Amino acid sequence: MYEAVTATPDGESTPSRFAHAAARYGYDGVVVRATGEDGGLGIDDYDRIRERFGVDVVDGIEIDADDPESAAGSIGAHRPSRTLVLVRGGEGLNRFAAEHERVDVLARPFADGGDVNHVIVKAARDNGVRLEFDLGPVLRLDGGRRVQVLRKLRKLRELVEAYDAPYVVSATPNSHLQLRAPRELAALGETLGFSAEGITEGLEEWGRLAARNRHRRSESFIGPGVERGRYEEDA
Repeated sequence: MYEAVTATPDGESTPSRFAHAAARYGYDGVVVRATGEDGGLGIDDYDRIRERFGVDVVDGIEIDADDPESAAGSIGAHRPSRTLVLVRGGEGLNRFAAEHERVDVLARPFADGGDVNHVIVKAARDNGVRLEFDLGPVLRLDGGRRVQVLRKLRKLRELVEAYDAPYVVSATPNSHLQLRAPRELAALGETLGFSAEGITEGLEEWGRLAARNRHRRSESFIGPGVERGRYEEDA
């Protein structure tokens, strides 16, 4: 299982501190959702963190754009170099992200007053875009705002189940102190109508996505179902 975290300089904790805490909570890895600059970390730095703490660290990018045109430009710029590409949703961006097959995850679909409907969920399913169940606001808000988020998450769950759309789950922590163990997220998911297995599935999907994309970027990959074998290498 993986958690998708906002590390420094965008968040409050370093990738190393997140990895250390995630290992203690029983996660297999963390996805670092940078928003552009990632503190100067390179592939070697991620490798060292993996070796030190025994958990995977995935280089991701969460594109936070003002409009679809800006988002499209950022996708083109980051897709070749990042293992996971997320687009932060919101009004005017949810449908764009769901219809863009180069996007891995439609993140935080309720940001900035955003909402989802059957058109967006079906588009995400058809394009292989994972819809994110962002549990962070439920954990960190109270009162009417929390009730509103719960209502939207239940609606999203119903649509995802109705159209068999792919999804991921995250508590969107900005600090290692906001990390929650998988069993805590599973308990929270029950208030949304999820089974414990459903929450686990969403946490595991981050790892499956990372493994798929790393394979696609490998030298042996040509296209879906087509691998570079000995004869191509010798040619």
